[in-house]
Amino acid sequence: MDIKVELNGHVDEAEIIEIYRENGWSSADKPDQLILALRNSHTLVTARVSGKLVGVGNAISDGHLVVYYPHMLVHPSMHGKGVGRKMMETMQSVYSSFHQQMLTADGEAIEFYKALGFERAANTEPMWIYAGTEH
Repeated sequence: MDIKVELNGHVDEAEIIEIYRENGWSSADKPDQLILALRNSHTLVTARVSGKLVGVGNAISDGHLVVYYPHMLVHPSMHGKGVGRKMMETMQSVYSSFHQQMLTADGEAIEFYKALGFERAANTEPMWIYAGTEH
């Protein structure tokens, strides 16, 4: 299987909404805001197999010191096939030298990110004001 990963490539609204819906993310219910958010990210990464979008992720950053990865989705049919790992490796080609890389992980994603070197930040407690429904 040939996974093509691209930075800041074109994304079609319909294919983005589909992958968010397939993953059960409530941001799919706000398509206008979601597309604007992704297009205005510091970095956007996409993964395709035979031209079909199978993964998408983004980074919000100050461009020098801190980066936050808010979204990293892989189509459920492609979980465990190296798509997410390739997308994060591509993000690391941009952000590996940054002082602080942050993300919020839950469920099965926790072990995935631990395998990539992420760890709980000392005694910190994740906190948010959240309007979604999936957590």
